[in-house]
Amino acid sequence: MEYFKPIEIARELNISTSALRHYESWGVIPTPARAANGYRLYTNVHLAYFRCLRTMFTGFGVAITCNVLRHVQAGDMDTAFWIINKEQANLQHEKVIADQTLELLQDTELSLISNKKLKSHMNIGEVANLTDVQESAIRHWEKEGLISPERDSENGYRIFTSIHIRQILLIRTLRRTVYFLENMKEIVRTVEHQSIDQAKLVTENALLSINERNRQQFHGVHQLVVLCKEIKLIV
Repeated sequence: MEYFKPIEIARELNISTSALRHYESWGVIPTPARAANGYRLYTNVHLAYFRCLRTMFTGFGVAITCNVLRHVQAGDMDTAFWIINKEQANLQHEKVIADQTLELLQDTELSLISNKKLKSHMNIGEVANLTDVQESAIRHWEKEGLISPERDSENGYRIFTSIHIRQILLIRTLRRTVYFLENMKEIVRTVEHQSIDQAKLVTENALLSINERNRQQFHGVHQLVVLCKEIKLIV
């Protein structure tokens, strides 16, 4: 049987030997045998685990990767694959939301609600009806600083414009995905300042990131299949 020194695997993966020991301590790598001098004896199986681990990190993150590899070690390949399937479905959902967001930003005439009457100034009830969003949600988004409608000086009622309509439609779309939460305020504020091109740029950059993660995930899946073949879970 061919054995590898820790330094050989570390060099191939461009990491430190201490990182290899960390992964082993996490329980995601089979415990290697020891030589008479106490050195670890890594095999092709360990190398396949390490390659899979490092490749999957970039597309799936540490927690998901470790969970998957623990199931693989237990021989439960199907559960491992279904975990991967769920993560890829989540990414697909993010892609759909990003595409919808970009389409909405390009919809200069608000054609998504063209079948409804759009006034220059509207109250919260009218806006809720136009956007199919509950008044309570609109108030919450105002509290969170996502939208800032003016107030009528006489009665204190909120006054909404077409800009707020676009913002609410964007928030309605963006809130469906965790990925966009960090970008949501930036996108909504650019709309408030009528910087649609900047909002498009943020969304397009998000799409680029999603595409990159998709490629990384497929690289990780490939290494996972290679690992499963190495340990005979796949014939």
